[in-house]
Amino acid sequence: MKYAITLASFRKIEPIEDTLATLAKQGYDGIEMFGEPNEVDTKKLLDSLNSYGLSVCGVTGMWGSISRDGWKRKLLSSDPTLVQGSEQYVIDCLEMCSILEGREMNVCLFADDAQGVDRTHRIISANDKELYAAKAVPIMRRLCRKAADYGIQLVLEPLNRYSTPYCATAKDAIAIAQQVDSLGILLDTFHMNIEEDLFEDAIQSARNFLRHMHFADNNRKMPGFAHIDFSTIVKSLIEIGYDGYFSFEPNVPDKNYEHATRYGLDFIKRTVKKLQDKSTSA
Repeated sequence: MKYAITLASFRKIEPIEDTLATLAKQGYDGIEMFGEPNEVDTKKLLDSLNSYGLSVCGVTGMWGSISRDGWKRKLLSSDPTLVQGSEQYVIDCLEMCSILEGREMNVCLFADDAQGVDRTHRIISANDKELYAAKAVPIMRRLCRKAADYGIQLVLEPLNRYSTPYCATAKDAIAIAQQVDSLGILLDTFHMNIEEDLFEDAIQSARNFLRHMHFADNNRKMPGFAHIDFSTIVKSLIEIGYDGYFSFEPNVPDKNYEHATRYGLDFIKRTVKKLQDKSTSA
């Protein structure tokens, strides 16, 4: 197994070099770079990564409220200017990912604030979801072709309905991926905990498309600090032969994160080893 963590979790609390020094000592194999190309000195970052023996597995797109400019990154907008700008944003991230020798980038589907949406529960009708999926397909086809030019795998990440209701489950993502050559899927345990009936069913259903995993507990802390059953998740990933990164995406409120990032990584490594040992002895 390969283990990574998203630098997006640390970008507002300390310089990147300080984070890399800490993570390298804790046993991470790689990092996900946050998708803000204008904020990154790629040469300096590559030098730092090489000095710590860390690789970049890919780029985390900064969608929605996670970023200052996230509000205008809406691939499903009715405003052609916003769609064009969002596609260009993905292309800029792909270029940065290529320079950093990463191999993946995630895309999340946002649209304009719609009238008539249940704003409390963030639910849209099945018919509306199909309409937005149909709109997403040609856009994702264009972006996948561009990603292929850079040798990068584009992955579609469902987010829970409170982030964006247009692609919230593995089923939603699969419906789009089945129509787009080379599009993969990224599943995130935090979002799955809200949207999926069973973790194992979602993972099994996405097995032909699953290229990346984000790990966080139900409270968005590192695994092992709340109640998600990661044993079931890891077992399901082993069963489908998943060989991508186990990449952590926790909330990091301040600089006092070292215990959490070390514990969460060790917690998942112990879970993997226990299941692998059990499988070998069976």
